[in-house]
Amino acid sequence: MTEDIERQVLGLIATDRVYIPVSSMDSKLKRSRTGQAKALELQAGDSFEGDRTYAHVDTRDRMKARGMKEGIAKFAGEFPRYGTILKGYIEEQRALSETHLTFGMHEGCRLTSDDYMQVMTDLGFSEGIAGALYPELMNVSRKLSRARQGEERSVLIG
Repeated sequence: MTEDIERQVLGLIATDRVYIPVSSMDSKLKRSRTGQAKALELQAGDSFEGDRTYAHVDTRDRMKARGMKEGIAKFAGEFPRYGTILKGYIEEQRALSETHLTFGMHEGCRLTSDDYMQVMTDLGFSEGIAGALYPELMNVSRKLSRARQGEERSVLIG
């Protein structure tokens, strides 16, 4: 019993220690992705068609449920006057629109190893480490991309 708990705690500690640098890289990649998308300076309705890639900017309404309906209903039940005001604020915010840059690769086109290596060196890896990590990252990426198969991606830019 104590050996099982010990093994689980060791697993938790190892997971936490791997989580910290991976989470840091995740944050850097998210900021970089958003920054690169905004740097394209494409406006709503604009599009780009390159040899290997494409991108377009569109505005979408944000009418999304946020999963807080029960809490808001309870609040409105206890404080009907303030509940009405709160619901009004929420509806205002939900009616706003978001601007997304949607991007992807043309059929049959691929990124090169240099494209990936640049991202990894921008993250702070040396060229040697990036080169050593590249094959494994591509194996994981291929496994994950099979589920998506060329799906377009988008980034919120406004």
